[in-house]
Amino acid sequence: MKPLAPGTTVDDVADELRYLMSRYEPMRTLLRFAPDGTPTQVVYRSGEIDLEIVDAGEADAQRVADELCDAWRGKQLDFATEWPLRMAVVRRDDTLTHMAVLISHFVTDAAGALTMLAEVAARTDTPVQGLQPLAQAHWQSSPAGQRHNAAAQRYWEGILGTVAPDRFPKPQVTEAPRYWHGEYTSPGLGIAARHWAQSTGLDSSTVLLAAFAGALHNVLGTDPVVIRPMVSNRFRPGLAGVVCTLAQAGLLSLPAAGGDFAELLARARRVTTAAYKYAYFHHAGMQELIDRYDVEIGCYFNDRRGPSRDEPIEPGESAFRWVTAQDAPSFEPLFVHVDDVPGTLRLSLYLDAAHLEPKAAEEIMREMERLAAP
Repeated sequence: MKPLAPGTTVDDVADELRYLMSRYEPMRTLLRFAPDGTPTQVVYRSGEIDLEIVDAGEADAQRVADELCDAWRGKQLDFATEWPLRMAVVRRDDTLTHMAVLISHFVTDAAGALTMLAEVAARTDTPVQGLQPLAQAHWQSSPAGQRHNAAAQRYWEGILGTVAPDRFPKPQVTEAPRYWHGEYTSPGLGIAARHWAQSTGLDSSTVLLAAFAGALHNVLGTDPVVIRPMVSNRFRPGLAGVVCTLAQAGLLSLPAAGGDFAELLARARRVTTAAYKYAYFHHAGMQELIDRYDVEIGCYFNDRRGPSRDEPIEPGESAFRWVTAQDAPSFEPLFVHVDDVPGTLRLSLYLDAAHLEPKAAEEIMREMERLAAP
């Protein structure tokens, strides 16, 4: 949702919507389902989309726009019949005041969204750069693409065969509610991550990933530690600025026993390169491979920081809090995000208490800071 500049007309907003739909293939993509439920993406050359106009009447226009966005979030998109974009304008006394927009992750990830916003603002009219989704599909089906996917499957299979069935010590009693969301705010961990990144030449994301692996080992006793890091895949040729979703969860195995944190960072350096290389794969085919091994690999790490990763952090107290607990299933066994919060470092964790006790998850967060302390 955003306020509109005075004098904005319906034609102005319709022009922006037309620009989005015409320029970016994911905007014109629907799903087609086979009888067994297998989806196929279909990119259309042309079509129509509605621009909703909402009259606020005597109500506060911003509140009306906020309520519209809330309603959209609660109403699932039908990807078989509905474009993955909703747009509306709020009108009060014949004046357009706000624009409401919902764009599905089906369209783009955060990196692609930055490209899209810049191009929309500038109304870039040069040809779209990079491999668009249809071109990506063409490469993926080529001999080179098939060789890469086969190599990724071999790499994953080498790790899947080593995963212990009891990698998460089963809780004696499952907490109720079952699904928990917590936040750990730690200026100290942020300062430590920057220190190690500068002294080793590693990216701070790799430093935090290593701290996460070491904390998992110290708290749960597992070794090697198997983690699924979220990888943007935009380092690949032709994909840097493409508006689409390219992030996939890779797989790595990191020996964490013995040695100090500097040694753990050296090990992380060795394993992350291959993990990132093979985080580009045919999802359904890889899921079939995972299913054959029947092991639990639901341990994710996602650094979703943007510009805040380079901002200075002042020393301060660390704090952990539980945000929500619910019974509606929505989480993997363990999913940790590094959030984009200026001036500090915040970890958001989501867990399934049938796999990991909440108190153990909190201990893992605190152990990350202890391990990384210079």
